[in-house]
Amino acid sequence: MSAPDIGERPIRTAVVGLGWAARSIWLPRLRRNPAFTVTAAVDPDERGRAAVAEAEPEGADRLPLLAAVHDLDPAEVDLAVVAVPNHLHCAVAGELLTKGIPVFLEKPVCLTSEEAELLAAAERSGGAVLLAGSAARYRADVRGLYRIAARLGHIRHVELAWVRARGVPDRGGWFTQRSLAGGGALVDLGWHLFDIAVPLLGTAAFRHAIGTVSADFITQRSSRAAWRDDGGPALPGATDVEDTARGFLITDDGRSVVLHASWASHEALDTTRVTIDGSGGSATLRCTFGFSPNRLEKSTLTRTVDGTTRPVAVPTEPIGTEYDRQLDMLPAQLRDPAGRGRVIEEVRRTIGAIERVYTSARIPREVRESAPV
Repeated sequence: MSAPDIGERPIRTAVVGLGWAARSIWLPRLRRNPAFTVTAAVDPDERGRAAVAEAEPEGADRLPLLAAVHDLDPAEVDLAVVAVPNHLHCAVAGELLTKGIPVFLEKPVCLTSEEAELLAAAERSGGAVLLAGSAARYRADVRGLYRIAARLGHIRHVELAWVRARGVPDRGGWFTQRSLAGGGALVDLGWHLFDIAVPLLGTAAFRHAIGTVSADFITQRSSRAAWRDDGGPALPGATDVEDTARGFLITDDGRSVVLHASWASHEALDTTRVTIDGSGGSATLRCTFGFSPNRLEKSTLTRTVDGTTRPVAVPTEPIGTEYDRQLDMLPAQLRDPAGRGRVIEEVRRTIGAIERVYTSARIPREVRESAPV
């Protein structure tokens, strides 16, 4: 199957999964962007469909609200934006791809390497392209960092950290249950961090990966992400994921990566920090990813060469602009005949690294304590 013949008409888009991400991020932006027209919204949960129906603009044509993806007709859909809970990503995206419907899938794209291969098979079977949420790459400050990185010589080391002061999502809901989320902060925030490392590391695979996880904050009510408006009381004890993950990884070409992802911490503000060390200098970006209002006032970018650190100007942009920018790029990505399989290659490296960090972190305590020093 070839790429969808979207030509100059708007891309007929179905939104699948009507939770916070769909209602707060994707539906408003899709409706504002003239390159897209939302033709259906899908969720098996009647509450999600009702929330979308209630938010419909006055006088707007009634948006079809469906309960299952099998009700979508490939002849009437050019793209499905999938924002279902993590454990459903592979099944829902795989069904759509097999039917020949291109999919834009929110992170994490999958939860295991086996799921990555199932998605690859579905993409080949249906001939439709799989695209993935990579909004952080479209931030103006991250793009500025990439431009500096190109002048740092050979990249030797990358440090990636996204540490929230308070930001455990939906505690007691699916986000904090391993069987439904696949993991905690590493899967959620860490996927974004791995994603922005891709342009820096290219196709290098991770040869070694070790890590630790902890959950010191996850049961504290004050650590919840109140800004997400998840609603409802937390369910005591219904959490078995980490709120913090730390990893150290080495690529097959000898570069090192340090990763730190935390839903909650002792910090006062939610902070994202990326440092790149190269043979010709280093660069550091300090900002705040995501939508939390508990953020740094502005992004700062610096470059250090020969003992001198200089600031680099970065534009100020409204929160969430990166999502608008990514949507602007989707039509070209849908038309690109070479796009099929590209996301899967990145996903294989990312989920493989996450699995190895978790495997390292879950070594039984008695083994760790008896290991030689």
